[in-house]
Amino acid sequence: MEVKVFAYDKCGTCRNAVKWLKAHDVDIRENVPLFETPPSAKELEKLLQDSGLDIKKFFNTSGEVYKEMGLKDKLSEMSHEEKLNLLASNGRLIKRPIVTDGKTVTVGFKDSEFENVWAKGG
Repeated sequence: MEVKVFAYDKCGTCRNAVKWLKAHDVDIRENVPLFETPPSAKELEKLLQDSGLDIKKFFNTSGEVYKEMGLKDKLSEMSHEEKLNLLASNGRLIKRPIVTDGKTVTVGFKDSEFENVWAKGG
């Protein structure tokens, strides 16, 4: 299985996720530096559709930029497109890592979720 990973290399959670993927023989086809090259709004829309998650799950709610922008109170007022464009404009706003094989998407890293989704035969 090959996956694309959107991550930040200095993030411990991202490093743990990549380590987990490698330990479980999941080939990382592309490792995208999330802060330097965040996914476009169009790409985010596809990731969102494939994940089946609410767009709020894509926001890094514990991040400095999220807090500085006061997004906790603003997100509910924003349209779907505004949220997508905001995420696409700043990779620091995106919860990491995002892992996708083009059909399935996980956001963040939890051992149990990765075991269910990315382990061979899982």
